[in-house]
Amino acid sequence: MDIQTIKERIAAVESKRDYLLSLLEQPNLGTLRIDVNQALEELDELVDEFKRTIPQTENN
Repeated sequence: MDIQTIKERIAAVESKRDYLLSLLEQPNLGTLRIDVNQALEELDELVDEFKRTIPQTENN
């Protein structure tokens, strides 16, 4: 897998963050709120680790 494909996949995953945030606003989420919070934390860690590993430049 080339670096451009990885960047595109990370961008696709990162775009799902807003959806997870919107789920937290649902009043009937119940105990699933814990899972959504965990998913947000893990997504943020994944994106942060990717950005540390593959520095983003304007040319990429």
